Amino acid sequence: MVIQTTVKTTRMNEMIRISPVRLIDAEGKQCGVVPTSQAMEMARELGLDLVEVSPNDRPPVCRIMDFGKHKYDQKKKQKQHHAQEHSLKEIRLRPKTDDHDRMIKMKRAEDFIKAGHKVQFTMLFRGRERAHKDLAFNAFKSIVDSLVEQAKLEREVRMDGKRMTMVLAPLKK
Repeated sequence: MVIQTTVKTTRMNEMIRISPVRLIDAEGKQCGVVPTSQAMEMARELGLDLVEVSPNDRPPVCRIMDFGKHKYDQKKKQKQHHAQEHSLKEIRLRPKTDDHDRMIKMKRAEDFIKAGHKVQFTMLFRGRERAHKDLAFNAFKSIVDSLVEQAKLEREVRMDGKRMTMVLAPLKK
């Protein structure tokens, strides 16, 4: 049994065997169709690489560029893209949480919202606390009222077993 693996590699410089090639210079201007040897000579004079950009076209499209810098920029963009993903942060409360402690948690939620994250508030109930859901609703209402300028209510208050949750999302500016 023969297993074939395909590794996508970008051909550059002497690895480009097909002649002629459609050439794009370092500034992005089209130079037209030129022999491969002439294109490599132009790249060497500039101290750059001849990189095959579109190998499936006839003639293949090649570009004069600094390939190392190009790869570095691509990795940097990919890391930036991952860094911008927004996540859901959770803040847990109890019905008996004191006002001062709640204000500290509100400040933390404000920081999350300013950073662009969604915030899920979770009120945990134990034992007889479940009989006082009105206290939790009032606490959530005060949270929404205090964060109305920075966030909007994305998911209404709902009861899930022993916990009550709501989600706030940052306003788009």
